Amino acid sequence: MILSGREIERNLGRKIVIDPYDRARLNPNSYNLTLHDRVRVYRSKALDMRVENLSDEITIPEDGLLLEPHRLYLGRTVEYTETDDYVPMLEGRSSIGRLGLFVHITAGFGDVGFKGFWTLEIFCVQPIRIYGGVQICQIFYHTIEGDYDPYTSGKYQNNRGIQHSMLFKDFQP
Repeated sequence: MILSGREIERNLGRKIVIDPYDRARLNPNSYNLTLHDRVRVYRSKALDMRVENLSDEITIPEDGLLLEPHRLYLGRTVEYTETDDYVPMLEGRSSIGRLGLFVHITAGFGDVGFKGFWTLEIFCVQPIRIYGGVQICQIFYHTIEGDYDPYTSGKYQNNRGIQHSMLFKDFQP
C-alpha cells in the first residue's frame, strides 16, 4: 500500500522526516522534493565499475544551467529525509518528464531506514535549462510486511552531499 498525503503528514517527526518541510508541496499520495543548486558531472566519458570515478561540482547559476543530452548529471535534493517502517520511493514529476528530463534512471527505490539526501541521476533527451530550487521529483512511501533489517550501509547512509557511484567498493576485498 502507498501512504496518502495525509498519512505522510501524520507520520512526520516519527516514522518520516522531511527537512525542510513545506505543506504546500504535499500531494494526495506523495511529497515534492526540490533540486539543490549544485550538480556533479563525471570527469571521464568512459566509466569503469571497478574504480572510483571522480566527478566535478557545478553550481547552477540563477539564470539556470543548460544540460547537454547524453551526459549524466548527479544532483541532490534540498530536503534531508529519514524513513522508518516505510519503503521510500522516488519518481520524477510528470511535468519534468514531459520536458524529456529524467530525474532517476534506476535508483528510485529506497530502503527502510535510509537517512540522508537523495542523489538524483539526471539525464535529458534534448538540451534543457534547469534551476536550483525547482520541484523536480516526488517521494512516496510503501508499507512493508514482515520483519526487516533497516538500511545501515556505509556507502550512502547519512550522506551530506551529492554522491557519485560507490560501486567500486563492491570489488574491494
